Amino acid sequence: MTPNPDDYMTDSAGRLVPRANVKPEDLLQDELVRRLFERARALRETMRQFREDADSDIRCFLDLLAEQYGARKGGAKGNLTLSTYDGRERVTIAISDSITFGPELQIAKELVDSCLTRWTEGGNANIRAIVTDAFDVGKEGKLNVSKILGLRRLSIEDDEWQRAMQAITDAVKVNASRAYIRFHERVTANSEYTQVPLDIAKA
Repeated sequence: MTPNPDDYMTDSAGRLVPRANVKPEDLLQDELVRRLFERARALRETMRQFREDADSDIRCFLDLLAEQYGARKGGAKGNLTLSTYDGRERVTIAISDSITFGPELQIAKELVDSCLTRWTEGGNANIRAIVTDAFDVGKEGKLNVSKILGLRRLSIEDDEWQRAMQAITDAVKVNASRAYIRFHERVTANSEYTQVPLDIAKA
């Protein structure tokens, strides 16, 4: 005789436990978590649909503007802010690139190390500490993109350094671009904007 699946529950180790042997408080906890998760999934779907609708509406608006001014339609959209006529509510679209580095970065590091060896020989080692910090990995084992790219802003007239900076530029790989949509509001024309929280922890 095949056992009734309603008479059993699966525990965290994957074992079937007769429902009659499960403590009442564990049954209540299981029911509570499942009920909350069902609502959370529905909320996630609502937010996903809202994001798609908002993105579609904004693209339609931009296409209308493009048509009005005779501009080319389509293509990637950059960062922009749309606001109500009274300026009290605004929607911001921000494009964030996911950046990683190719093998050229190792060459850049070797060139930078060579420069630092020449510059700090018998001198102040603080320069080495500051620059090499850019290549250190953080707690998550990841390189700090902003620190590495920030080296290119240093105005250093040295052929080897310039080759290192070119190697950094060649190492940059943009894996993907992700669009973020954010909503801000303010009470009066002179007050500060505050973000409308769509994070469940901040709502």
